[in-house]
Amino acid sequence: MRKPSIFSVLIFAGALITGCKSKPAIDYSPLSQSGMFVTSTDALKKLNITPAEIAQVAALKASGVGDETCIALFTAARDHHHSFTGGDAAKRLSGAGFTDQQVLSIAKNDQLEIVGGDAVMLRLIGLSDSAVQTILNRRMSGLPTLSAAEIGRLKNTQLSERELLARIESGMTDAEADAEATAREKGRAHSGTGFVRVHGRRR
Repeated sequence: MRKPSIFSVLIFAGALITGCKSKPAIDYSPLSQSGMFVTSTDALKKLNITPAEIAQVAALKASGVGDETCIALFTAARDHHHSFTGGDAAKRLSGAGFTDQQVLSIAKNDQLEIVGGDAVMLRLIGLSDSAVQTILNRRMSGLPTLSAAEIGRLKNTQLSERELLARIESGMTDAEADAEATAREKGRAHSGTGFVRVHGRRR
């Protein structure tokens, strides 16, 4: 039996190594299908966007977020050395009326998925823009801040926005807020149920 030449062995080995190193081609078409410009897609390619991230960015773009904001949000994740997984959170914030700059500010603090849900709830509670921003700034700065659920409970007991902010800025905890909300709810439930003497005219 004829032995293979050294040359043929080297060719086979080279082909084997090349095959092992080759990677499947990445499908960037979802980005263009979402309406993203070619230049924006090229910018994301240079940032080594992965297939999972492509799906996130494409969905974000399709929801109406601009190319520049999509890239900025993606870059913010890269700056914090992790994959971009905040597409859904960014969509919810945008849908709740937060501006691109507000969403980007949250992302730059690496709080998109942590703060996103509460931020949307704060807006739904009916707080003013300035109050929402004050609460978010405290949260992103690591300061003790009431959860959106407890803020909503206290607001439903007829506390004013100023009173709510005063409690938040004093460092009130969720447990303390729960106790006050419970007390105020009981007080409101019993208000007007006491015996009232009716004074009639004497004959």
